[in-house]
Amino acid sequence: MHSFPANENPRLLSWARVRQFAVPPSMIESATARRAAGDWAGACAAARVDVDLDLRAASRAHGAGLAAQVRADLRQLAPDLLRWHFPRIAPDGLLRPGLTVSLARYGDLQLVARTPPAWAAAGQRISLALWSPSQRGAGLHPHPRPDRRYRLDLHRHLWDVRRAGELRERSGRWPPDQSSPILPGTGQSAGELGERPDRTSPIPPGIGHCAVDRWRAEAELLLRAEGSAGGLVSVRLTSRHRLTLDLGGSDRSGRIPVLPDAATWVLPDLELLHAGLIEAGQLHPLVAAALRPGHRPSGARNSGRARTSRLVECRGATHRIGVADGVLVPLDHDPGEIRREELLGALGGPELPCLRAIDEAHRSPENLVDVRARLDHGDAAGALAVVEGLLGPDVLLRSGALREELETAVRGQVVHGLYRAGLAGRGPLRSTSDTHRRARRRHAATR
Repeated sequence: MHSFPANENPRLLSWARVRQFAVPPSMIESATARRAAGDWAGACAAARVDVDLDLRAASRAHGAGLAAQVRADLRQLAPDLLRWHFPRIAPDGLLRPGLTVSLARYGDLQLVARTPPAWAAAGQRISLALWSPSQRGAGLHPHPRPDRRYRLDLHRHLWDVRRAGELRERSGRWPPDQSSPILPGTGQSAGELGERPDRTSPIPPGIGHCAVDRWRAEAELLLRAEGSAGGLVSVRLTSRHRLTLDLGGSDRSGRIPVLPDAATWVLPDLELLHAGLIEAGQLHPLVAAALRPGHRPSGARNSGRARTSRLVECRGATHRIGVADGVLVPLDHDPGEIRREELLGALGGPELPCLRAIDEAHRSPENLVDVRARLDHGDAAGALAVVEGLLGPDVLLRSGALREELETAVRGQVVHGLYRAGLAGRGPLRSTSDTHRRARRRHAATR
């Protein structure tokens, strides 16, 4: 169990931010509408998923029957649900970069989802492709072969709308029992298989909540997929902590399969619900329907738009600043007074508090943390909506943290475009200014 209260647990707080910003409601609504209309490619576009496969070419190479299977799966793919459940990394909860995840297998051919390497990850895009062992690579992608730890072909409920209802059963028990015996004859760390077969193996503290109650069923599913009726399964908890499950049987040959990450841990949404850091209405609708059957959405999730006006203490009076005619302006000063005060400030005189508040809003607005989060998770439209709600749609940004964040996001999108086109080589080195900027952001987030 973690040693922090729910509202002070860094891991849970990070997941709460992911659920707030990584898959915005507008994306879910648009992707769902297009999928329901039979436009699976349009649903992928709405969820920022690039399609790098050609079904006609697949039909010529592998047969019309296999291509029909792939097409049927793509029509049931919820790309926004895939993004919701896709593996992520600390501390910002971004998509795990440079990863190839198997979604479905058709003999030797696999439908895979890929993320670009970290240097080209601006926009947080995912791509779909077909992969077979005979393929040599995937352009500039560092790991084109499907990762056996992050496979989702055994967890179709995390992306296939036909199976989404299985999530509740396969999410792990809550609250979890981390101290119960795992399996008869198991519980040993890797390399310690000679220890007592009846040993109970506690989960090391501070690792997180493991779905121990699901391990046997998931390990059996894994072994059947590997063509084995029994044998050993490795469970990776951290780079230093592993367990080996023994499901019996005589099959001990070959490489020990790894229990998929999706089967190892309790679903973070269950933890967030239990901790009160999220409500069912804030979950993806398919996730909410599985975890809270009968739940009825109370309304649209918060879009994050800034309020239309703010109060400022200005020379003994309470004034308002807000958006008028497309820009942020003082609402309680006439144009002549504003011009005089701007001239006075330019000559070195004391600045009008309303004008000072507007300048601060341009350079480092109170919503900057949320704007950064949206940009980091690839939601440029959401970030722009917040900026426009704060400063107005026709604003000319002044130099400062806000403008720097937006310019950095644009540069990142250019790099990602070069990567997609195969024109980025091995990738640009991160600039010193970007490194310092991210360091400042992490420092500010921990204060």
